[in-house]
Formats: sequence, C-alpha cells, structure tokens
Amino acid sequence: MKPGERMPRQSEPMEKTKVIVGLGSCGIAAGAGKTYEKIRQLRESEGLDFELKKTSCVGMCYREPLVEVIDESGTYLYGEIDEARAIELIDKHIVNKEPVRELVVQSDLFDTPDQEFLGSQVKIALRNCGYIDPESIEEYESRQGYASIRKIAEDGISREQVIRTVLDSGLRGRGGGGFPTGLKWRFAFNAVSPEKYIICNADEGDPGAFMDRSLLEGDPHSVLEGMIIGAYAIGATGGVIYCRAEYPLAIKRLRIALNQARAKGYLGQDILGLPGFHFDIYIKEGAGAFVCGEETALIASVEGERGMPRKRPPFPAEAGLWGKPTNINNVETWANIPWIISHGPEAYARYGTEKSKGTKVFALAGKIKRSGLVEVPMGITLRDVIFKLGGGIQKDRKFKAVQMGGPSGGCIPEHLADTIVDYDSVNATGAIMGSGGMVVMDETTCMVDVAKFFLDFTQKESCGKCTFCRIGTKRMLEILIRITEGQGREGDIEKLEVLAQEIKNNSLCGLGQTAPNPVLTTLRYFRDEYEAHIRDKKCPAKVCKQLLTYTIDPEKCTGCMVCAKKCPVQCISGERKQVHFIDQEACIACGECFSRCRFDAVIVN
Repeated sequence: MKPGERMPRQSEPMEKTKVIVGLGSCGIAAGAGKTYEKIRQLRESEGLDFELKKTSCVGMCYREPLVEVIDESGTYLYGEIDEARAIELIDKHIVNKEPVRELVVQSDLFDTPDQEFLGSQVKIALRNCGYIDPESIEEYESRQGYASIRKIAEDGISREQVIRTVLDSGLRGRGGGGFPTGLKWRFAFNAVSPEKYIICNADEGDPGAFMDRSLLEGDPHSVLEGMIIGAYAIGATGGVIYCRAEYPLAIKRLRIALNQARAKGYLGQDILGLPGFHFDIYIKEGAGAFVCGEETALIASVEGERGMPRKRPPFPAEAGLWGKPTNINNVETWANIPWIISHGPEAYARYGTEKSKGTKVFALAGKIKRSGLVEVPMGITLRDVIFKLGGGIQKDRKFKAVQMGGPSGGCIPEHLADTIVDYDSVNATGAIMGSGGMVVMDETTCMVDVAKFFLDFTQKESCGKCTFCRIGTKRMLEILIRITEGQGREGDIEKLEVLAQEIKNNSLCGLGQTAPNPVLTTLRYFRDEYEAHIRDKKCPAKVCKQLLTYTIDPEKCTGCMVCAKKCPVQCISGERKQVHFIDQEACIACGECFSRCRFDAVIVN
C-alpha cells in the first residue's frame, strides 16, 4: 500500500457509524460549516446514533463541501454536500442504509470518476490531512504521531545519526531553492553556540502557500514534531513558526496543538527524558509580505525590524535570529521529517529521481477541472499531474502552459508537458519548483497579460532595498502595460530582456533574482504573442481589451437593441428588429456588447 493511501480507512469492526465533515478553510468557504451544523441538528432532532466528527482538507477542493461516511459496509466520501444534500445523505445512508451512489466521489467498494485524483497520489507530507481531527493530539498519536521523537529518545539515537538519516533520505527543502535539508542542518549543528534557533516558514505568498495553510490546518502536530526533531538534531533551544495573520484557522489550530504538545511533554524541559534538551515554540504572526519568504527578511521581521533581506555571508546557519545559528525550513519540509525518521531514509528515497527524492505537494489552480492539493512522487510528468490527476482542461479547451513556482516562477509551454517534476528538470525550463504553485492555462490565456500580472505583484512586493529590483521591475512593468494597451514599440522586447538579466544578476535576494522569470519564460516560449501585440496591435488570445475590435454579424443580429442600450458611449446604432452597427471610432472596446448579446452576434477580432 502506498504511504498515506486513502483506502481502506477502517479495517476493524465498526462500533458506530462515523460521519466526518471537512472543515478546512476551503471547505468552510464552500459552506461546510453549515453542512456540519445541519447534520448535527438532524442527529439531535431525529435521535440518530452516529458519531459526528471534524477533519480538514482532503485536497479535493473542487468537490467541497466533503462529507465522509464510514460504516460496516465500507467508506464513502461524498462531494458537494450542501444543507439540502446533507438531509438527503442522512435520510438515505444513515437512516435507510442506502448509500447515495451518485454523490460519492470516492469509495473502497467501487470506482468513481474522481477515483484517479486521490488514488494516483503518494501521501507523505499530507498523510494525516483529511483523516484526523487536527485539534486532537490523541488522533495524531493514533496514526504514529510523535512516535519518531519517542523512537529517538528510547533508542538513544544521536544528533549526528538524525542528521545522517535526513541526508540519506535525499530530502531537499520544499520551500524554494531545494537545498539539501540534512546539509542545512549539519551547518547549524556544526556552529558553536549555546543558543540556537529553528524557524518554520509558513508565510510564503504564492499559490503554494495554500499548501502550507492546509497542512497547518489539517495536521499541525506533524509540523511540530518535525521541528522538535530538527531542534534536537542541531541543538536548538527555541523555535518560531512564522505564519501570516491572514491564516486565522491555521494559527488557531497551531495554538491548540502547541498547548497539547506542552501538556504531554513533547515541548518544554528535558523532553522525553533527553538530557539537556529544552525546547519550545512560539508563533510570530507576519503581515503577509511576500519578501518575508526569503529567510533573512523573515528573520528581520521576527526581530521586529522591517522585512528586508540581509547580505550573505554570514548565512543564518552561522548568524541568524538574534545573531545566533538558525535553521529555517518551510511547512512541507518539516512535515516530512517524522515520516522519514519512522520509516527510514531508504523508504523515502525510493520515490523520486536521482537528485530529487521523495514526494512533492502541489496546489493545482487555474483552468483545470480538478483544482486542489495533490502530493505526487518526484519524477512524475507535468502532463500526468495536469491530465491524470487534474482531469485536464476546463471545457476541454487546449492546454497552453503551466506556471510553476508562484509569482516568481516561470511558464512552461504545452510542448514541454512531458517534463518530469524534479528540481533540475523544472529549472531547465526557466521555471522553478518554489513551494508548489501550479497554475494551468488554456488557449484563452494571453501570455503577455500573464507576465504583466505576475510582475505587477512582485514589483509591489519589492522591499525597495535593491535599485535593480525596485526600479528595474517598475520599468519592465511600464513596458508590459504599454504593450497590452496597444502602445508597444519596436525594441521593447529587447529592453525587457536586458532589464530582466540585470535584475536577476544584481538583486540581493531571491525575490529580485526570480522576479523576471514570468517575463523571460513567456518571451522564450511565446515571443510571437509579444510581436503580435507590438507589430500587429492584436491580442491573439483576445484578452487585452484595448487591442480588440468589436463588430456585429448581420446574419446573427436580431435587432433586440440590448447591446445599444448597454453601450456606455452610445456607439451602437440600429432600429429595433434591424441589423445594428458599431462606430469603430467611438468604440472604447469595453466588451459590454459582447457580454450582453444572447445571440452570439457580436464578434471579437
């Protein structure tokens, strides 16, 4: 059975039927809170005998709200269960013992159209998400939680042995650059200081941060246990979880988990009898600055300073938080650690490629049928992630590109869809792995507009310390805006390329060094779209409004006059039941006529 494989969930005889509602942020936003309350009311009002429980995100966000029913016949995961469907579910499945098969998205008894989404995954970091109540340390312990740190204490495993295990697993940092985790720990271990720190970076501001939030909401104890093991390995005396304040549910569940861990002796003095191992963790709420995903800017923010990167060396392993040796890893990296210690480095290293071991969590978003969280082994192709797990492109349109690595990532075109997911292969395309954002685009996406969108974000998030990042990205953005507004000039492409390289080569931190990636990759793979915008004043994807021309097809126009009434500049003329015309000189290309026409008579060129 694959690690974290969802089925079978229950192998022992059932004492009582369980009904479990997913209450992660995505589920709550979709109405899961109301679904839970409706089920609770039905149980009380009808005197039904079943156990009602809470869990977090399963990853199947496109099917929220999710409700799982486990009874003696098997396991049934139901999707899109609103209050009305909750009544139907309780009446048919719980009262009459008849599963509502048409609402089941996954079961251990029969196949479903959604089966491939969860069945194709290998869950290590996400092994407990959707299985346990994240506010119960007992449920975490029931799935081998805290067994790894207990194993270290009971077997007398040395700090060096722990670091060796992590090195042998091949785990690389899951937050950006993919630096070997064990090597990073060894640097901090070798630093001589009576005071050391570890930090969990839970503040990355790209689509992959959805993964961080979901892990903290769904399995906070796995992150804490990973940090405790890391603290033991390097000799840390204090830990910090740096989490953006915009994640209130994650912070709430982290606080609960911290208090539970302290009460059980996993945090505090002489942890589990390990002599001299005194360690505790506190939460630092960040303001959501993207630059604080960079470790030295994060450290500055924790210290109460403005989040701005510092020159390196010295690196944080030598002089980090408060000038002391510090190790920083992100949420996903920490969540992998207990599994590696428990199962051994070989078990982890058997997944992946030669240089990229294990699994990787991705947040699938954009023009894809099945959006959500997936955890896949390194070495899988992008095509399999998008079409096998993600179900392909919405409305069966043509796949155009996938943007990887968050706002500082790059766009990988369709002809490179067989690129395998590992650090070296993804970097070779001009994109980056980042913390796991994967935004899928179709034929209706304008790549110049995409580059502008992401550069606008990184330009605004620049801390301003470096001239090239502060001013260079602003100049690039100005050029992109001109191009998308029909004011592009010959030489603009070359200017963008020169500016991009100067920014990459001369910026101090990763934000500036990677900010031009969306522009460079779209220029590399979609140069013809830039040329069409500049030379032909056309947007091939028909996205950039000021480059569009609207006309009316006389064969389809019914003369209903809706377009003329809704036109904000009254540039459409024509009598009722007669063909209408658009005055091109007066038209402002707002697209109102196109969106209002019910007969597809308005044509966009």
